[in-house]
Amino acid sequence: MRLLIVEDEPGIVAYLKRSLEQEGFVVETCTDGSEALDMLLTRPYDVVTLDILLPGMNGYEVCRNAREQGVTTPILMLTAKDGEYDEADAFEMGADDFLRKPFSLVVLVARLRALMRRGPRTQGDDLNVGDLRLDARKRTVERAGTPIELTQREFQMLEYLMRAPGVPHTKTEILEYVWGPDFAGGENVVEVYVGYLRKKIDAPFGTKTLRTVRGAGYLVQ
Repeated sequence: MRLLIVEDEPGIVAYLKRSLEQEGFVVETCTDGSEALDMLLTRPYDVVTLDILLPGMNGYEVCRNAREQGVTTPILMLTAKDGEYDEADAFEMGADDFLRKPFSLVVLVARLRALMRRGPRTQGDDLNVGDLRLDARKRTVERAGTPIELTQREFQMLEYLMRAPGVPHTKTEILEYVWGPDFAGGENVVEVYVGYLRKKIDAPFGTKTLRTVRGAGYLVQ
């Protein structure tokens, strides 16, 4: 489990390195955005934690440049900034998850492990299942050229399923990815959102792309 920590506060770097090594990660650290981009382009990592406020190049720029140059490593962005626009910007630049400081180490470890289970992004941001197309960078969905409006949760769920077409995902896996490991609600919310998605991506087009696999979960195919 090879992890790169990109953070410019020495105290946080030391704490995270020590704590995450105790959790079994092999940890490398970096305090500068430009250097972090070089490391991402030249070394293999299983997952990255990336602060937004960095010298040299901020975290948004590091993430965007890394994605544009083909880096598919899962990226978890960390920030002391608060606001939904910061989170939206992070996803727009190619981040896979977002966590605000201060955060629980337990939650951080859970999210890192969840990202590693998902594995690297598929090359490119265009996902296609039949005539259903999702553009992860532009955050748009269309079917046979017809735009489909989705909420953020619906989009995240569909993207998660479309990155592994034909592979069933359990409610727990979907819940952890879309709502996060610290979500306090029940698994039934997944069924509710599956219903929302079917009404938008399948019902109007007479298709059955989003399927239920008894005992295994949900998939798109």
